[in-house]
Amino acid sequence: MASLGTADQVASSAAAATATGGRPRPEARKQLKGRGTNAWVAWAFLAPFALVFLVFLVAPLLYALYLSLYTKGLATGERFAGLDNYTRAFTDPSFLNGIWFVLRFTLVVIPVQMAVSLLAALVLDSLTSRFSRFSRLVIFVPYAIPAVIGALMWGFLYSPNFGPLQQIFGDSAPFLLADGGLFAGLTNVVTWQWAGYYMIIIYAALQGIDPAIYEAAKIDGATGLQVALRIKIPMVSSALVLILVFAVIGTLQFFTEPQVLRPISNGGITADITPNVYAFNLAFNYAQVNYASAIAFALGIVVFLGVYIFLFATRKRGGFLK
Repeated sequence: MASLGTADQVASSAAAATATGGRPRPEARKQLKGRGTNAWVAWAFLAPFALVFLVFLVAPLLYALYLSLYTKGLATGERFAGLDNYTRAFTDPSFLNGIWFVLRFTLVVIPVQMAVSLLAALVLDSLTSRFSRFSRLVIFVPYAIPAVIGALMWGFLYSPNFGPLQQIFGDSAPFLLADGGLFAGLTNVVTWQWAGYYMIIIYAALQGIDPAIYEAAKIDGATGLQVALRIKIPMVSSALVLILVFAVIGTLQFFTEPQVLRPISNGGITADITPNVYAFNLAFNYAQVNYASAIAFALGIVVFLGVYIFLFATRKRGGFLK
C-alpha cells in the first residue's frame, strides 16, 4: 500500500506541475527516474530465463506445430496437409490404444501414489525425533535419482535372467514386465520415483497448520486417528489437489520408464504402449516426423482437456479452488 501511495503522490505532483505550467519538483523527477531504473533492472534479471524459455521451449513448440501441418513423402515431397495429420491421429488405433492405456494406468497409479505419500507425510508429521529428518531424506531420495537411472535399476531387479527375483524364485519368478504383471511392475517404478516428491508437498502443508488446533482437538477427546482424518487431511486438501494435477499431467505423458524398460520386456512393452513412446518411434525409427509432431500435439490436447475437466469438476465455491 505504501508503494501505491508513493506512486500516486509522484503522479499527482507531476500532474500538478504540468497543470500549472511548471516542471515537476526534483524529488518527483528522482522518484520517476528510480522507477524506470528498477524496471530495467527487473528486465535484466528476467532476460536470461526469457531467452532460455523462448529458445528451448517456445521455438521448438512452434516448429513442431509447423511440422504437424505438413506431410512429406518420397514421391510427393513436402506439402501442406492442414489438419489431416490430426484427423489421422484421432482415428489411429495405435494412438487411441496408447491413450486408453495411460488412462487406465492413471486410474491405478495415482491413487497408489497419493495413498503412499499421504500416509508417509502423516506419519512423519507425528514424529518429533531426529529419525523424522532421516526418514524424510530417505523417502525423498528416489525423486533425486534421474528417471533413466531409476528405470535401469528396476530393469536389473526385474530381469528374468539375472535379477534378484530370478535368483530367489528360479523359473517360477514373476516377470513384472509381461502382460500379466506389467501394470504392477510399472506402478511400482513410478510410485517409488514420485511418492517422495508428493510426500514433501503434503508434509510442508501439514507444517503450516497451527498446532493449537491439534491441542484443542485432543482436549475434546479426539484420538490421533481422528485428528488425522478429520483435521489434517481436510486442511491439506489444496495440496492434495495440487499433486493430483501434477500426477495426472505426468502420467498422461508417460514415456521414460516404458522406453527404458522396453528392451527387456520380451514384447510386454510395445512400441505404441503410450502416445509419447509411439511418437518417439514414429519420428526416430520410421522418419515420420510430421505425423509424430501431430501425435504430440494431439496428446497435448488430451492432457489439456483432462486437466481442465478435472479442475472444473473439483472447483469449490468460496474455497481454495475458484
